[in-house]
Amino acid sequence: MTSYRIAFIGLGTMGFPMAGHLANAGHQVTVYNRTTEKAQQWVETYEGHYAETPAAAVEDADFIFSCVGNDDDLREVYCGQDGILSTAKAGAILIDNTTASAEVARDISAKAVGLGLDFLDAPVSGGEAGAVNGCLTVMVGGNQAVFDKAKPVIDCFAKATTLMGDIGYGQITKMANQICIAGILQGLSEAITLAKSAGLDIEKMTDVLKHGAAGSWQLENRAGTMAEGKFDFGFAIDWMRKDLGICFEAAEKLGVELPLARQVDEKYAELQQRGYNRADTSVLIKQFDQDKA
Repeated sequence: MTSYRIAFIGLGTMGFPMAGHLANAGHQVTVYNRTTEKAQQWVETYEGHYAETPAAAVEDADFIFSCVGNDDDLREVYCGQDGILSTAKAGAILIDNTTASAEVARDISAKAVGLGLDFLDAPVSGGEAGAVNGCLTVMVGGNQAVFDKAKPVIDCFAKATTLMGDIGYGQITKMANQICIAGILQGLSEAITLAKSAGLDIEKMTDVLKHGAAGSWQLENRAGTMAEGKFDFGFAIDWMRKDLGICFEAAEKLGVELPLARQVDEKYAELQQRGYNRADTSVLIKQFDQDKA
């Protein structure tokens, strides 16, 4: 593969290993993180450099990746003082891996195109393990020709990279993904609670169900840990509620009802009040605790 100059903005749970895979593939990577210590840690772990601002990180980059928290963070790193758009060179391809709204993707894309840049909204699924192992699913919105140029680079940390449609469609696909996860986890929570109450062997149950119509990634990877009360797997319910909020805003604009997702969100809100903010989304099963501890 051709070696490119790449900037990666945002070194959180997902971004840190994603940027690492790009460096390990032989690209020249410069990173930026709001907390400089995290950028220094990345440079000590992988081959590359760090910059003090997004603008400094991207000025010579062929591809610019971003993976930050939310719409406001995106606007800040792209459009703020010392932001990406202030120095990105004409012809650079901007790839945003943040889970955000379709509106902010379209807004940043319009600004980027006006400056001679290309933009793809490209949220990811697969969690911390997927990022670490380089096997994320990437849902992309944007132009086909731009996607074709970017796909080999994105594939450094992905097992599946798919163009879903125009700008914003990557984010819409991620919304559908999060709604599915919410529903599956609610079903798993109820099923495991029933099975445990009846004295069923959860491991044996999982091994049977995974081969049938109830099979899913969540069943295979979380049923056992949910039954054991283990909830430290990277994607906190704080972040899930942020993602579901994006879904609700989009649904309201489209005139769509999301009753199950709203029910799950309410349960997550209760769990936050009980101190489970940073627990994995599978902590949803704790809604059935008798003592509510």
